[in-house]
Amino acid sequence: MKDTIIIGIAGGTGSGKSTFAKRLAERFEGNVSMIYHDNYYRDLSHLTFEERKKVNYDHPDSLETELLIEHLKELKKGRPVECPVYDFGAHNRSDRTVTIRPAPVVIVEGILVLSDPKIRKLLDLKIFVDADADERVLRRIRRDVVKRKRDIDGIIKQYLTTVKPMHNLYVEPAKAKADLVINSGRNEQAFAVAEAFVEKHLQKKKEKVKEKRGGNRE
Repeated sequence: MKDTIIIGIAGGTGSGKSTFAKRLAERFEGNVSMIYHDNYYRDLSHLTFEERKKVNYDHPDSLETELLIEHLKELKKGRPVECPVYDFGAHNRSDRTVTIRPAPVVIVEGILVLSDPKIRKLLDLKIFVDADADERVLRRIRRDVVKRKRDIDGIIKQYLTTVKPMHNLYVEPAKAKADLVINSGRNEQAFAVAEAFVEKHLQKKKEKVKEKRGGNRE
């Protein structure tokens, strides 16, 4: 599928990037495949659980980005990929994979998606979701307690020692690389811009199919 477009959605932890990505995927259901950078955290089976808890997961080196890039290229070529699945409770990659199938639109989401120039080179639209730092940390606490079953003390320690400094070093500077910077995952004006971008691509794809069919009949 050579006419596949890839949309990258980045932003700080708890910024609303997942909300925006899911809204876009739901709007164009059947035409979108989602892939999460978070699932590409490296396999740390050689470390104990306590050692894994201390790893800086907000540094680019903690992610197997080279595999993500390979998968994005495969999806662009119309080939399915086996995406790893990360277990946040165990702080480690699980032994499962999930099949991501090619689609006219591929959305890749993660805090560092715009930080890597090799990923940016593959993106047709780069979106950065910004948000107030206080709002982001509160959302992160709620998510980590409810969904990832982590304790408050651990969440606070991780935020102060790795999340915040890595945000300032890697995530925030990537905002300058974005085509579209929005202040909320529910920003309707920004959503309309992204929606129009996808609709234009899908319309062009339909026109190409019609032209091809018309040419085959002659």
